[in-house]
Amino acid sequence: MSARENDCIADDLLEGADEIARFMFGSADKRRRVYHLASRSGLPLFRMGEIICGRRSTLLAWIVAQEKTARSKGAARR
Repeated sequence: MSARENDCIADDLLEGADEIARFMFGSADKRRRVYHLASRSGLPLFRMGEIICGRRSTLLAWIVAQEKTARSKGAARR
C-alpha cells in the first residue's frame, strides 16, 4: 500500500463514538444511538483496541443500502 493510499485511509477513519455520531447525526450527543445501531442494525463498525471506529466511506455505503432496502419494501407494499 502506498503512502498516498494510507493518507486516504486516515482521512476516511472516524475514531470514537462521538466522532461517528457527529458524522452521522451532527452531534456527539447522539453517541448512544451509534452503539444502538451497531448492536441492532449491523452498523459497520470495528474496534481498534478499546476505541470503536468506522470509515466514512463504509458508513455512507451502508446508509445507501438501508435507503434502497426501505424503498424496495415501500414499493412492495403498494
